[in-house]
Amino acid sequence: MKNTLALLGGLSPTTFLRDYWHKKPLLIRQAIPGFTPLLSRQELFDLAAREDVESRLIRQNGDDWRMDHGPLAKLPPLREKEWTMLVQGVNLHDDAADALLRQFRFIPDARLDDLMISYASDGGGVGPHFDSYDVFLLQAHGRRRWRISAQQDLSLVDGMPLKILKNFQSEQEFVLEPGDMLYLPPHYAHDGIAVGECMTYSVGFRAPAFQELGEAFLQFMADSIDLPGRYADPELTPTRHPAELPAPLLARVTEEINKMRFTDDDVTIFLGEYLSEPKASVYFDPVDKPLTPARFVQAANKRGIKLSRKTQMLYRGKHVFINGESFAVGRADKTVLSMLADERRLDKSALQHASEDVMEAFHNWYQDGWLELF
Repeated sequence: MKNTLALLGGLSPTTFLRDYWHKKPLLIRQAIPGFTPLLSRQELFDLAAREDVESRLIRQNGDDWRMDHGPLAKLPPLREKEWTMLVQGVNLHDDAADALLRQFRFIPDARLDDLMISYASDGGGVGPHFDSYDVFLLQAHGRRRWRISAQQDLSLVDGMPLKILKNFQSEQEFVLEPGDMLYLPPHYAHDGIAVGECMTYSVGFRAPAFQELGEAFLQFMADSIDLPGRYADPELTPTRHPAELPAPLLARVTEEINKMRFTDDDVTIFLGEYLSEPKASVYFDPVDKPLTPARFVQAANKRGIKLSRKTQMLYRGKHVFINGESFAVGRADKTVLSMLADERRLDKSALQHASEDVMEAFHNWYQDGWLELF
């Protein structure tokens, strides 16, 4: 709680969520005093050049914007002005970045997305825009000038590779130094410009569109639909309009389709699998020479275990979800598994309560790279 209070400028998570979350911006000076970049400039550039890392390069020339997607093997000269490199999901590849992201776990994991790092040369930015999700913008190196606005006009410039606001009107302006942080709710217009070379860390949150969820849910439920029987019309009479859909056909099919019902359990299992599913760019590295089950149990009981940085583990009721998979568990196993999901690690004392079935699952996850030994 003490660290969270500092992170939120002395506000408790309860107060922040009540007064600011989804409502209004919050500028927090020295949210993390003395903060320095977790990765050097070169380490960040090396990440951007990898196939398994999502990155973008954005360059501005007056009113013209250009965006290139990674891998970014070659970047503009450092002395060149007005370019920005964005690297998504840095928390998946670096322990310190993952630890920083986890400081925001007063928000449920189901909503927490990733840590993005923006590197910009002098004058660099991505233009005035808005996000559809909440974001915390932590200054890591150098300075960035933020202009923000609560404007309702969110119309965009046509024909741009980026979503640039057409009529941005700044209402407030701040210059952030290393350790300063700005929170912005969804759809709050903002424009950040680098003052000299700078790095900004963005903690973003998942806010899937209901249309996206609805389509995914119907696909998820497709294999579960059970409508036995076949259409028949033994009472059929001659028609004078052969091209017209018969009313009895429509009524009968409507009746059958209306028999489909979705339960709370259906939605819970869908949502748990959907929100724990790794992104397309995420790859796990299986253990080359895994320990045998017996040796693994010995090592785990001695050293403890932890989830991989890339693993997303959630739970609800009797259901446990991990990396897009789900299973139901009994009360005793649920205690151990929910502790692992919440703490993302289990020490040897906690493992004493794990059943053989749970230890077998841990061994499988260890082999797949989802879980690691301390």
